Amino acid sequence: MIYTAPLQDMQFVLNELAGLDQVSQLPGCEEAAPDVVEAILEEAGKFAGGVLAPLNRVGDLTGAIWQDTAVIMPAGFGDAYRQFVQNGWNGLDCNPEFGGQGLPRLVSAAVREMWKSANHAFSLCHMLTSGAIEALELCGTPEQKQQYLPKMVSGEWTGTMNITEPQAGSDLAAIRSRAEPQADGCFKVFGQKIFITYGEHDMVENIIHLVLARTPTAPPGVKGISLFVVPKFLVNTDGSLGTRNDAYCVSIEHKLGIHASPTSVMSFGDHGGATGYLVGKENEGLKYMFIMMNSARYAVGLEGLGIAEASYQHALSYAKERVQSRAIEGSAESVAIVQHPDIRRMLMLMKSQTEAMRALAYVVAAAHDIALHHADATERQRNQAFVDLMTPVVKGWITETGNQIAYLGVQVHGGMGFIEEAGAAQFMRDARITTIYEGTTGIQANDLIGRKIAREGGVTLKWVLAQMQATQAELAAVNDADCQSIAAALAGGIAAVTAAGDYIVAQYGVNVREVAAGAVPFLRLVGIVSGGWMMARAALVANEKLGADGTAAAKVGAGGTAFYSAKIKTARFYADHVLNEAAGLAREIVSGGASALSLSEDQF
Repeated sequence: MIYTAPLQDMQFVLNELAGLDQVSQLPGCEEAAPDVVEAILEEAGKFAGGVLAPLNRVGDLTGAIWQDTAVIMPAGFGDAYRQFVQNGWNGLDCNPEFGGQGLPRLVSAAVREMWKSANHAFSLCHMLTSGAIEALELCGTPEQKQQYLPKMVSGEWTGTMNITEPQAGSDLAAIRSRAEPQADGCFKVFGQKIFITYGEHDMVENIIHLVLARTPTAPPGVKGISLFVVPKFLVNTDGSLGTRNDAYCVSIEHKLGIHASPTSVMSFGDHGGATGYLVGKENEGLKYMFIMMNSARYAVGLEGLGIAEASYQHALSYAKERVQSRAIEGSAESVAIVQHPDIRRMLMLMKSQTEAMRALAYVVAAAHDIALHHADATERQRNQAFVDLMTPVVKGWITETGNQIAYLGVQVHGGMGFIEEAGAAQFMRDARITTIYEGTTGIQANDLIGRKIAREGGVTLKWVLAQMQATQAELAAVNDADCQSIAAALAGGIAAVTAAGDYIVAQYGVNVREVAAGAVPFLRLVGIVSGGWMMARAALVANEKLGADGTAAAKVGAGGTAFYSAKIKTARFYADHVLNEAAGLAREIVSGGASALSLSEDQF
């Protein structure tokens, strides 16, 4: 696999749309100066393209191998992980108190996109460790933080999230794993967990499992779940490794994709009980686990983005090289398929949506930084509300669209796309899990309409729509046909989200089933229009950079002129081909709920 980080577009989004200069002025974010970030991205791009991407196909073909409770990673993965850790990538956005570099989420989002584009399976190890670090930092005792975080931040140890059980998928109230208190203050944990990403592997000496379980006095349902830290090897008071804990991988799953990522079945307590330590307060484990889960949901959205970019690059390269058929307007010889109109349409669908997704993901990351670090409480609250609203959109819309883009990548290849050696099929297989990880698209959509829209009466959504309207008005005033066309399409999108949002607020408490039938279409609608908003903002910046009289274009140079011109054309394509879906989705949400529920169970 060949992957080249799209550094020019990443820098454009970071600087022009996500406001890197403002983020770098926040308390604790001062190290993220533009020149420093540029150097970080360049080095990350080299590592992603030079070390991780060549292992992507290797990992797919070999896969992780389970052998008597141990997991052997594909050739090269261990060396790549050691380089990853030695180069400091694991602790990029972690707390300096525990050895991290303390860089903003905005910077780490761009870097993580590269890992996910270059090698999705490899990137999952880091993703789960990051979530475990965040949960322990926010909820662990001072002793737990000092015992585990320095080596997790450095990457010497990795972390996992143990939630799902055979009988308890999304229904966490059905969790049966139990934790029995011991005289010394620890617990003995018993139970089985499934779908545990990197639950076992041979790249590090210790794995720190965060496990949901019930204590003997726990109330039923989700209110009776506690969180425990269960290390693979117990840790002595001096930080050295102690005895092997009773936590073993009894098998790994045989999956459609991400073959190099070991998806483990973990068994706790088969030999007397796994030693675990309570994190935070008893019976509040679900609240703590959602810290990991929300972090992971955003990260999975980046997976959809990363796979979309990789699939686009792969398809574009093939389309430029593959000679097949004469041009539609007639030519003496066969031409590269990139000249055929439908291939160009598909490539533009891939390119425009990937750029829209990148912009939205980075803008949400910047808002997260502001919510964490801004001096003004009102600004922190406003940005956190925006992050909360957009997290299910980033996770749900970007992963669904990433799947569509991977599908288009296969289609661009024609018959060769169905052949594994061509490489396009792996992106489609690897992408498929992203719409299921950390809650299906339906779960994200129900969260969006319920907790994020209906519960607060659509207040945050209305604020976001007001920001969109401001962009639309500014773009409509530009004396340029493309900009005005984009503005008109965005106006239609805003109207569609407004109508659908008003319907949800009015009807959620009256007929929740019909509203819920339109939840996924609503998530898609918000994603498409939010992406259109980002592309409209990009077109505004690009138009300003180019300048009507050509003087500005002279300043950006030939490379900049080509980039900004392409940005406007890509935004126009998005408006014509993607934003135009908004009105139909609004009608589906407002009027389609009843028909979605009209059949009785025996009529299916």
